[in-house]
Amino acid sequence: MRAGLEKLLAAGKDNALLRFGLGNACMGEGDLEAAQEHFYKAVEMNPRYTAAWKLLGRTLVQLEKFKQAREVLEQGIEIAQEQGDKQAEKEMQVFLKRALKALDESA
Repeated sequence: MRAGLEKLLAAGKDNALLRFGLGNACMGEGDLEAAQEHFYKAVEMNPRYTAAWKLLGRTLVQLEKFKQAREVLEQGIEIAQEQGDKQAEKEMQVFLKRALKALDESA
């Protein structure tokens, strides 16, 4: 799946949905650094893409980049609330709690 998506990207078909798919594929392969890059690009291309904010936050938590995760998730939650995306909001709140707990424990 990842190779096919990377071919589309190389062919100049870059967009938020493609970047989201690539990020998801990279997550599935355990390549969290690459996933993070694709999710960042997805939200840059479409700042209202709540699913991309959610997975970006989740990826940052998994990478133990808790300060970045907090910032991303707080922004993603705000966007989800604006759009009425309750499911994404709830999931991001769970990831945010994990990030805040980790930050508190490291203080």
